[in-house]
Amino acid sequence: MRIEQDLKLGFKDVLFRPKRSTLKSRSQVELTRDFTFKHSGRQWSGVPIIAANMDSVGSFDMAAALAKHHVMTAIHKHYSVDDWAGFVHNHSAEVLKHVMVSTGTSEADFQKTKDIMALSDDLLFICIDIANGYSEHLVEYVEKVRTAFPDKVISAGNVVTGDMVEELILAGADIVKVGIGPGSVCTTRVKTGVGYPQLSAIIECADAAHGLGGQIIGDGGCTCAGDVSKAFGGGADFVMLGGMLAGHEESNGEIVEKDGKTYMKFYGMSSQSAMDKHSGGVANYRAAEGKTVLLPYRGPVENTIQDIMGGVRSTCTYVGAAKLKELTKRTTFIRVQEQENNVYGRE
Repeated sequence: MRIEQDLKLGFKDVLFRPKRSTLKSRSQVELTRDFTFKHSGRQWSGVPIIAANMDSVGSFDMAAALAKHHVMTAIHKHYSVDDWAGFVHNHSAEVLKHVMVSTGTSEADFQKTKDIMALSDDLLFICIDIANGYSEHLVEYVEKVRTAFPDKVISAGNVVTGDMVEELILAGADIVKVGIGPGSVCTTRVKTGVGYPQLSAIIECADAAHGLGGQIIGDGGCTCAGDVSKAFGGGADFVMLGGMLAGHEESNGEIVEKDGKTYMKFYGMSSQSAMDKHSGGVANYRAAEGKTVLLPYRGPVENTIQDIMGGVRSTCTYVGAAKLKELTKRTTFIRVQEQENNVYGRE
């Protein structure tokens, strides 16, 4: 047993230090980023925010809505191949280049991924997603998927330390998904005692990935636009959002009426609700590691994504970053013990 004494930080532990800026307006800030991915060699341009691959967030409807803003959606893995065929048939190449095809690591998952990717050459991203990215099985599966799809962009995770980021990139991942336990409906840290404060995880994992020419996704822990900015400031190339994009018309969550008000059900993908729905219940060898909550129904996602993007643009103006790519170079974080004055509550 050993104890690491170094301080690890979450988003609530820091604020940006403002700097002189020549920018006159947030409208001057460019949020689009251009990437060329390490193994696939593919190029992509867009706003590197991703709707999470949760079945009450990452829907086909969400993908169509967010693609208008050049924002990505990781489609949840519970759609059938026929569902995908209908989506591909009815949507443009512009929408398809902003979606990720999510998969687990079973043989059935592998075959399903092959069937989906065969539907269109415009499908570019594969998201290999398991809760514990420290399994050797994931490394072997990434190698297998890279061999089968040499020209596709492969994301794999989740992990929180640089050593595993390097191993996954060397195995064939272009992008590594970072985050264990920070999500709003994740209870992994409570059930297992395992986790890593998200900002420190992003800083350490970005350093490891960029040294090898890879990228990372900061996945989880964002509760407001300022947190999204902090993730980018810490070095995340992409930021994945679940709870911030849940509860919307396009989220396709279950609508619930209660006391005359409308709510939408939102739950973690390792929760009792998710396993009852997709796996016939919680297996007797495991515990549920997610909670189920009711969110006030929020209508179309349009206003929310505009608000998030506007917040990130505003961050950039405060620190003098004309492009999102420059934000991490312009970032100085200051440690704080308070974030905001919420005597009247939070919006």
